Formats: sequence, structure tokens, C-alpha cells
Amino acid sequence: MHAASDSGINIAIDRGGTFTDVWASFPGKGDVIFKLLSVDPDNYQDAPIEGIRRVLSMHSGEELPRGQPLPKEHLHSIRMGTTVATNALLERKGTRHAFLVNKGLRDLLIIGNQSRPRLFDLNIVKPDVLFDEVVEIDERITVEGFDEDVDGTSKDLEEIPGELVRGISGDMLRILEPLNEDTTRASLEKLRADGFTTLAVCLAHSYIYPYHEQRIAEIASEMGFSHISLSSAVGANMIKMVPRGSSASADAYLTPETKKYIEGFCKGFEGGNLDGLRCEFMQSDGGLIGYKGFGGLRGILSGPAGGVVGYARTSYDGKTPVVGFDMGGTSTDVSRYGGAFEHVFETTTAGVTIQSPQLDINTVAAGGGSILSWHNGLFKVGPESASAHPGPASYRKGGPLTVTDANLFLGRLLPEYFPKIFGPNEDQPLDGNIVTWKFSELTKVISADIGREMTSEEVANGFIEVANEAMCRPIRALTEARGHETAAHNLGVFGGAGGQHACEIACNLGISRVILHKYSSILSAYGMALAEVVQEVQEPSSEELIAESMSRLRNRLANLKETAAKELLAQGVSEQSTTFEVYLNLRYQGTDTALMIPEPKSGDFKAAFLEEHLREFAFVFPDDRKILVDDIRIRGVGKSGENAKDNESLAAELGSMQFKTVDETASKETRSVFFKSTGRCDTPVYVLDNLPPGSKVEGPAMIIDKTQTIVVVPGAEARVLTSHVIIDLEVSATKVAASATTVDPVQLSVFGHRFMSIAEQMGRTLQRTSCSLNIKERLDFSCAVFGPDGGLVANAPHVPVHLGSMSYAVKYQHELLKGKLSPGDVLVSNHPESGGTHLPDITVITPVFESTGKEIAFYVASRGHHTDIGGLGGTSMPPNSTQLWQEGAAIRSFRLIHNGEFDEVGIVNILLSPGNYEGCNGSRRINDNLSDLKAQVAANNKGMILIQRLMEEFGREVVQLYMNAIQANAEIAVRGYLLRTREKFGSTVLRGEDYMDSGSIAKLVVNIKPDGSAVFDFTGTSCEMYGNMNAPPAITYSAIIYCLRLLIGTDIPLNQGCLAPIEVILPKGSFLNPTAGAAVCAGNTQTSQRVCDLILKTFQAAAASQGCMNCLGFFGEGGVDKDGNKLSGHAYAFGETIAGGSGAGPSWHGASGVHTHMTNTRISDPELLEKKYPVLMREFSIRKGSGGRGLFNGGDGVIRDYQCRAPLKFSVITERRVHRPYGLNGGEEGQCGANYWVTRNDDGSERWINLGPKNMVSMQPGDRCVIHTPSGGGWGDVPKSGANGLNGATASGATTARETYPRASGSLAAYTTTQAEAA
Repeated sequence: MHAASDSGINIAIDRGGTFTDVWASFPGKGDVIFKLLSVDPDNYQDAPIEGIRRVLSMHSGEELPRGQPLPKEHLHSIRMGTTVATNALLERKGTRHAFLVNKGLRDLLIIGNQSRPRLFDLNIVKPDVLFDEVVEIDERITVEGFDEDVDGTSKDLEEIPGELVRGISGDMLRILEPLNEDTTRASLEKLRADGFTTLAVCLAHSYIYPYHEQRIAEIASEMGFSHISLSSAVGANMIKMVPRGSSASADAYLTPETKKYIEGFCKGFEGGNLDGLRCEFMQSDGGLIGYKGFGGLRGILSGPAGGVVGYARTSYDGKTPVVGFDMGGTSTDVSRYGGAFEHVFETTTAGVTIQSPQLDINTVAAGGGSILSWHNGLFKVGPESASAHPGPASYRKGGPLTVTDANLFLGRLLPEYFPKIFGPNEDQPLDGNIVTWKFSELTKVISADIGREMTSEEVANGFIEVANEAMCRPIRALTEARGHETAAHNLGVFGGAGGQHACEIACNLGISRVILHKYSSILSAYGMALAEVVQEVQEPSSEELIAESMSRLRNRLANLKETAAKELLAQGVSEQSTTFEVYLNLRYQGTDTALMIPEPKSGDFKAAFLEEHLREFAFVFPDDRKILVDDIRIRGVGKSGENAKDNESLAAELGSMQFKTVDETASKETRSVFFKSTGRCDTPVYVLDNLPPGSKVEGPAMIIDKTQTIVVVPGAEARVLTSHVIIDLEVSATKVAASATTVDPVQLSVFGHRFMSIAEQMGRTLQRTSCSLNIKERLDFSCAVFGPDGGLVANAPHVPVHLGSMSYAVKYQHELLKGKLSPGDVLVSNHPESGGTHLPDITVITPVFESTGKEIAFYVASRGHHTDIGGLGGTSMPPNSTQLWQEGAAIRSFRLIHNGEFDEVGIVNILLSPGNYEGCNGSRRINDNLSDLKAQVAANNKGMILIQRLMEEFGREVVQLYMNAIQANAEIAVRGYLLRTREKFGSTVLRGEDYMDSGSIAKLVVNIKPDGSAVFDFTGTSCEMYGNMNAPPAITYSAIIYCLRLLIGTDIPLNQGCLAPIEVILPKGSFLNPTAGAAVCAGNTQTSQRVCDLILKTFQAAAASQGCMNCLGFFGEGGVDKDGNKLSGHAYAFGETIAGGSGAGPSWHGASGVHTHMTNTRISDPELLEKKYPVLMREFSIRKGSGGRGLFNGGDGVIRDYQCRAPLKFSVITERRVHRPYGLNGGEEGQCGANYWVTRNDDGSERWINLGPKNMVSMQPGDRCVIHTPSGGGWGDVPKSGANGLNGATASGATTARETYPRASGSLAAYTTTQAEAA
């Protein structure tokens, strides 16, 4: 849609957070683009209406007065993206509504997935729910049969009306309790009496049986409710009750606000309507929809989606994929386009989980508003943002230094080309003087801290370098996670600030070409002009991908096409203009990772799935593994035929246009600009409109237009095309040598990011290439980089219990095999005596040799939780284990690879060896073990290659200098905290003790010395236990690092330096340092939690949290061998850890229903649980009032009630069932947890049996396992009056901070979040 229709003006508008961008095309004339403030109440009420008024004024040549309805006769179409829904979500200013859900699940969305948003916060702030009231509905259905049924006991069932019914997916469902319309009406009448007019409804399994939700909607409509959002109708309608219910609530919260805005927008036109005018809104999936069908849920990312469509339609040459880099004033988004739009179907936006198709957009930084700070000897950029108010220091509102200010100070931003909208009268330019003064003052502080002089330019440029590297890390992650080489992309840059960073971002990523469209600063608006009307239709499926099922799937797809075509026709899209994209959402049986596969030209979905699986995950399963169809999807598209011209001209002109270097006289002026390679230098400034196509500009240079600045760095070359600026870079030529003797604080900050990036890329390789549920989907693993002595250099803080422990595994092998290792060797261990935590966590270690192959320069290692390594009764987590041999295969040191040979026979023998012991089995999943071990080897190999590249780039001496320096930096931060603690308490000795449920006592004395070092002495801790609560020393080290990070309260490098000033005394033979053969499986999960509470109690930092992971598992039998004999061990197994309450602190209430400290795992969604296993989730709720009372109250625990639908063996391993979580400073104790077995007496009455803290019992159908988890302790004396006990409430004038969230959280955020939530 480049040119206007002959019938009138076409307008596209993106209303952003700070500016509203406008693109318009007049009949017979060129395009018009401009920006205006999104909020300017003194001049206009609505920015889009004001933008249209200005366009119409330009067209008519006469100024149309503000405030009067706008004429429509010259307008053909309006396309818009709006932040109405986004802002309502971020600011929590949506529509008041009630949430209707099955009885027993009232707190489902409050608990959510139970993970805490930030791993290292003592004051856990959970996202607010959107609804105001919850109503429990008398109704329940569940899936009949279960996916893990290896014996097929529920096949070939027939429907029984009112009891067994077929869902739309083909699944058979059992109606346990029909919808009770009488109690539903009574509940709705009460809501109406309370003033509610809007509802959100989510019933279990409604994605495949929506009829009960639909009936509730009919009843509610009859009773006068004006808006009803059904979970089965508003989003993607996929399995998982929490995100679907959350989506329904979000739709109820946002859509009325969106409709209200559209009504007001319509009133801005003559007649108070849009009759006769085509008006469409951009949706988060990159498609347009008519304004009458636009809803809040699908419009959350409408602006960013326009940007993705914009660069996809203007900056893709048809061959090289593009990384989209959208850097604005308030946020920076990254995405990828390789010829097709990449969608995600479950995201978290503003703390709310959304199940709806969205383009894969990831907010990775705060943009130009990221705040610059110097902290603990490191340059820090963000994550805090100055936002629009007060904004950067240069905005004349007293704001802090930001990235924008650094660019201004370095000469990369010219105030006269920036809008003059600042100062009290909003008519002044950016303030360069205050920026100069602030950088001068900051430079003095930094110079004094490091003991040498730096210039203000070096400091400002240092922040730019750190900002660039921080933004590169997620870009690498986004591409590498999908199996793409980052350097094999072009960088598509847009947004107002993108051009200032484009060259350096590309260099850091190894990308040699940057593409900027002439409208790159308003590309989101222009993208809407190029977008197409889209209608998405999707349904769940339960088919296997085989020839017999394809005819049924084709029939269903044909019906979906009809539905999509009707919707498009209603929006004015003709049948001739409509095309359909067909998708099947496919996964292997036994996995949760589904891939949305578009129909290939051959029609062979299986081949396409295998090809995509191999590319993304680097492996495929054997041919006998079933491929399942989870969903069928149709994307109906109204093709415009006008949206590919910019891409076509880009490819054509790059191949044919002749370029000539511009004459220096073509520059408008010369400015002094700072570059690291040259220092300040005279840099020509060119106006883009004055550079004809075919112009070539050599760097350094600046190219400006009305809305943006493009910085061309020295050594780069910019070429001007008809609609694009192309910048080509010699990546290697831009590198700057670093000193091998002097630590530069800028490079120290940058190297911190580089080391962490290596660990992160190792992790993504491991996740891609592994096959087990634990590693691939739960992401229960860690990858890390270590020095030549085994000291930790970088370990992304994902699994807290791995933080400090892996280095002891590496150090053990380093000392054991010193001088005996050669390049290519790979080692394996998991034994507690060799740095392990518990046996399922297997560590794979690879030495990284320097270029001659003679000396070890680094180690890399990966630790992953293997699903099965054998053990007592077929599990490595038996609640009754007393000896290590009962917990599976134990490996002190095994050379997995030597001389290029993978010793498969040797490792298989080790994994089968537990079967030699009485009552034990070897691993039943040898193939998974081998695949995951090979994935760990691949991850280590990735890390080794990246470290070797780093040493090639900077030299080994430089890299190891910064390796040591980053460890020293962490040590400085820890010493500083310990010295402040010594001063705070006025004492050098702190003491604490706590009791385990067994009666064992854990004692800690911390002696802080004048130099900031400390002794953590656990002398007095009880002897090892006759059970599995013993914790290897590595666990205590992990807990110390984790707690120090909590107590320091700011980001610090998590490496060996954290423990450098700490001496740890762990008496041998105590349960924190047990003898070699002691059982330890629960030490990793339970004792680790108690050690954290003990440390925090000793430092008087917070009351006790639940002090437990509440490990629950169940096991089912099944399967036969080739002779028909029953297989030993378990046919299927399930395990999860369950949330509780967190402890209160000196200024905060504890959080309820959340994981704390050494775990952060997600809880299993009720629908997934019931579909895969023979259980029913009867209740999942918060134990109201169980938290300890105080001035600040402890968080409440939860109730989780499982009912068996087949014979199952349940296992519980828990703590805090005897000794209550302590309170501090007068606060009361929290309540203990409890584990119950509920069965029936002969007369049918319930029989409740307390299982105690640890047990394993065999249960029959109808039996229940009910877990009550512990709460948190209170802080401070209970007040005599005033409210307390509510999360987020305040006491003594204290306030609870509201969490801030990124606007777009796509696949990258999903990966990072899941990793952070791994146990």
C-alpha cells in the first residue's frame, strides 16, 4: 500500500509511549511522515485524531480547527496501532470484572505458575491479578484415559450422554459434575448486586469442551452482563488452564477499555462514526482487523508488531535473514525474520500470561532511557529506566544520566535536530550543559575508585560499549536458541535511537551489513501501511500424525477455512484476495515441545516436522516415536499485492546500482564526535534528503533526516539507495586491542557480559540438543565457565543450588587428573564426594586448552538433571533411602571421551549398575541418558569454541586478566557488604541455629573480620542422619553464594570471588558434610532450603520462608517385555515441587503461594497433569491466614489435592512438618505443613491419615494425596490495630513497590523465565 488509492488519502498511525508516528499518502503526491507527542493535553486530547487533522490540513491547504469533527470525504483508509491495551495493562487501569472458575481452583491465577518473578529478591513482589472478585462454579469434567498409559486401558470408549462425551479434539471426557445452573445463577445475581457488569470465565478442559462456558455466557447475558470473556473463545484456545484463564481475565480487563477508546475515536469524525471509511487496527500477530472486531487481548503488541511487519516488508533481500533491532526512547525490541513471520502462542506481558498468537518480539532493554550508574567497580546500564518522566538528564526535568545523554555528550546526537519540546514552556532543546557537568562529576568518582584518571569521553563511551554488549546478549540468544548463526543475518535497524548504535551492535555480533529504511524512525506506522488483514482460527486436536488421520484433519481444516473466509468477507476482503496458511502444531509423544509447522508445498507435514526439529534441536527421535497433532490452525490473509516493493527494490538496487563516494562539500557541517578508535574527531554531517541514490559515504560520518540520526563509524561504508541506507562493515577491522597488564573498568564490564554470554550460549545448545523432559522443557540444568584452577568465572544464575557447587566438581577433577588430561578429553561425575549435589545431577566437564594444546586455560562444564539413573524401587529420589547406593548410579570420575572415542559401553554399564543391588533398578531410559550426555558434550564444545575465539580476539593473557579481575570484583562487593554488616550490628560475631524435623540442629557462627573477610562456622551442627537429608558440602557453598547475593541486594558477578573472603568450616561427619556412603537425595531439595533460612536468620535479614520444596512424586506401573512379562520399575513417573509462603522482613509482607530460595520451579498446570496422568486436581488454593502474624505478616502456604484415577504409588519428601517457620523481631511463627492420605472407610466416610514428613504409599482409585505446605514467619510485634496479613499491604507507612515489566516477552523471555524457574 505505497500509493494512495485514487479514492482518497491512506493514513497509518502508531501511537507509542512517547511519540505518535504518522505516515500518509496523498492521491498523486508523495508520502508524508511526521511525529507528534502522544500526550499533550494542553493542545489536543487524542494524538491519532490530531495526526489525522494535520494530514487533512496539509491536503486541503487550510488549517482545520482543533476540537471539531473531522471530514471523511477525502479519506480512504486509516490503519492504527495503539497502546490503549498495553497502557491499561502496565498501569493496571482496566475494567473491573469477576473471574469464574471451577470449585477448588479459586486461587489458580493468584498462585499462577508459583515461581517468583525475580530470583534474588527477599521482598517477593508477585504480579497483581486483574480481576476484583472470584466465583467458584459447581462443574467439573476431566479427560478420560491418559497419555502415559502404556497399556492402552482406555482405548475404544463409547460416548454415554451426560457421563462420557467427545470433545472437539476427539478426546473422550468424563463429566464428573454437570454445570449447576441454579448455583451459577445465584452467584451471578450477587455479582450484579455488587455492581459487576463484566465477567471472565475459565473452566477446566473448556478448550476441548467449551459448552459449559458457553452456557454460563448465555445465562449471564440474560441477566444483563455487558461483556463476557470465555477462555475457550478469546485466545488461542490451547491446553493449559492458567494461561487460558489469565487470557480470559485480560480480555475482560482490556477489551471494554479498547472499545471505549474506539467509540471516542469515532466521535472525532463527522457524524460521530466511521461509516464509509475503512479503519483497521494492527494486532499482535502482525495482521490487521476491522475496528469493530478489535479487542484488547490481541492488541497488546500492536505497535511493535507494526515494526516487525515494516522491516520484514522493507529490509529483507529474499536471501539473508534479518534481525530486527527497534531501539526507541523507552524500550528496545528485537525479533527475527527469515521469509516468514515467527509467532509465539504463550507469552507474559506486564506480569500477565497471555495465550494468543503474537509475533515473536522480545523487549531486551529500556532503550535510550536506560539509567547509567557506577556500582561495585562496574559500569552498569539499566535495567532501570528514566522513562519519559523525568526522562534523561538532558530533558531538563532533573533526570539521571542515560544512554541518550551519553550519545548527546559524545556528539552522536545533535540537539538542533531533536524536537524542541523541553523546559517549563516545552520549547527548549536538549540541555547539553547539565549532561557535561554530570559526566564530569561521575568521572571524578570513577577515577578516584580505580586509582587512575579517565576522561569524561572515555566514561560516556564506556557506558555505550556496555549498553551495546548488554543488548547483544539477548540477540545472540534469540538466534542461537533457534539454531541460527547470528553472524549470518543482516541487522534491520529502526526506532528513533537505533541508528546511533547500529554499527557497533552489528560489529559486536559479527554482522557485516546494516539496513535502514528511509522511514526507519516511523517504521511501525509504515509497517501498518504494508500489513494485511488477517483472520486466525485454531482448534485443539488429539490425532496422531499418520495417513489415516490426515483425511479427518483435512476436513476440519476445510471447516476452519470457511470460518476464516466468512470473517474476512465481513471485513471487506473478497474471496479472490484471500489466501490461507495451514498449520499443524506437532510434537513427539512424551515431550511437551510442540512446533507450529506450516504446510509444505509437498503436503508432507511429517517430513517438514522432522526437518524443523533437526534444525532447531539438532536431533530427531527414532521412527517408531509417535508424532502427535496438538492443534490445527488456519491463518486467512487478505493479500494486498503492494507490500513487497521495497524488498524487491532493495535486492535489485544492491545488484545493479553504481555507487560514487560523495564529495566533502556535500556535508552540511562538521561536528566533533567521539569514537573509541579515534577519540574525538571532526565528523561530516550529511542530510539524507540531499544524498541522491548511488551516494557512498565513508565513516566516520553522521547522516540525519527529520526524525533520526545514523552514525557511521570509522571503517564503515554507507550506501544510499532509493528507499534505504545500507552500511557495510569490516567487522574484524573495528576491533580495539586491550592491555594485558592493566584492567580497564569498561572492558571489565564488557568481559563480564562476554563470559556470561558464553555460559548462556552453552545453555541454549544444551537445551536444543537434549531430549529429556527435565533438561529440554523444564530446563533443569546449568552451564558455566571456570578458570584453569576450577574457580567459577561465569554461571548464569538459573538454578540456585548449582551456583557455587559446580566449581567443586571441576576442582575435584582438576586435582585428581592434573597433568593427565589432553585436548578433547571429556569427564563425567555426580558423586557427592567429588562436588556433586545429588546423583541425578550429572556434571560433564571439558578442559579448554590454549592454542598449543599444552596448558589448560579454562574449563567449561554443564550439569543436567537426568530423569532416570536407577535406584531403590526404580527412583533416584526414594523417601526412605539411607545409603547412597539406593539413590542410583554414583560416578566419582569417568573419562567419557578420550582420543575422540565416546565410551558408550563404559557409561551404560555405570548407569545399569544400580540393578546389582537388592531392591534397586538400573536406568530404564538409557537412550535418554546417552542423548542428554551427548547434548552436554555439545554444550561444552560450544563453550570451548567461544572461549577459544575470545582468546584469538584478545589474546590469552588479556582474557585471563579479565577472568581474574571479574572474580576480584565480586570479592570486593562481598567484602563491602560484610564490612557494612559489621558496622550495622556493632559486633563481629553473628549466631543462628535452627532445628530440622528429625530433631537435628544446624548451627552457624559468622565471624566478620576488619578486612571484610568472614568465617562461616557450622560447628555444633548435628551428626549425619540415618536418612537422605544429608547435604554434601557443595550445597552449603551454593547456599552461601545465593544468600550473599540476596543480602547485597544488587547485581554482582556470581563467581568464585564471592567465596574468596569466606572461610567455611563444615565438620566432617555432620549432616552438612556427611561420610562418603550417606544418602543425600533430599539434602539437595530440603536441607539446602533450611541452610538458606539459617544464614538469613543469622544475619537477621528476614523471617523464615517455608524452608521446604515439598517434593511430591507418583509412579505408575505398566508395560511388558517381548515375552509378555510385566516390566519391573515404573512405566511412568511424575514429580513436582510445591510453593509455600515466604518470610516477612523489616519493610515487607511475605508472599503467598510462591517458591523461595533454592528452587523456582513451575507447578504443573491442572489440564496438562490430568491429560498426561491418571489424577484429578481437586484443589489448588492458598491456606488463608497460615502465615505468621506480625507488623509484617508471613506469606501463606497452599493446599494441593490430588485424587487417583488409577493405582499409583505416591512419594513425599518434605520439611517443616514438625518445627514451624520462625518469626523475627517479635513476629509470630508461620504454620507447619502436613501431608495426608485420604481414603474411605467401609461405611464410605473419609479417613484422613498423616503421612509424616517423608513416606511412600500405594494408593487406589478414589484415594487422595493432600499436601498442606508451610507458610512464612512474621516480622515485628503484632500491631494492636490496623490491617495486616494481606500481601502488598503496608505497615508503619511503608509501601510495597510495584514491579515494572517489559512490554514484549516472546520466545527469548519464555526461555529465560523457564530456565530461572528450573529446580
